[in-house]
Amino acid sequence: MPTASKLVAALLFAALAYYTSDLVKPLLPEGTPAKWLSEGNALIGLFCGWKIMGPRGREGLVTGLGIGLTTTVAMTLSAIFIHASIEMVKLSLRKTYDGPVEAVAAVFEICFEHIQLISDPTILGTLIVGGLFCGWLTHWTGQRWS
Repeated sequence: MPTASKLVAALLFAALAYYTSDLVKPLLPEGTPAKWLSEGNALIGLFCGWKIMGPRGREGLVTGLGIGLTTTVAMTLSAIFIHASIEMVKLSLRKTYDGPVEAVAAVFEICFEHIQLISDPTILGTLIVGGLFCGWLTHWTGQRWS
């Protein structure tokens, strides 16, 4: 059932994912296609905000802040895994891997590379502060309108 806190959480985490993706784009290797990176990550943020943070909007402030960080971690790891899987499929279509086991193992190698890429302090700080802010604002909305 739609609530104000679910809507606010979905929109806030979509905005956080979009903004953070724009911060990541300059760090990508030269020639990496990033045409739909921000929009795709915003959809992931929208979904995570709606499903993870939104239902817990009425809980206490400390819980709201903690769930905000949890949602940020879930959103980030989901985005990394999805993008790594897409990259693995592209590489497998070019016959890069000898078999399916090697392709599945490559997903985790690509995930590790993406995690190293976003370990920049600016990006991590944006995610942490943004997650706390989104959690607080969702809590505030849940207390007022849900």
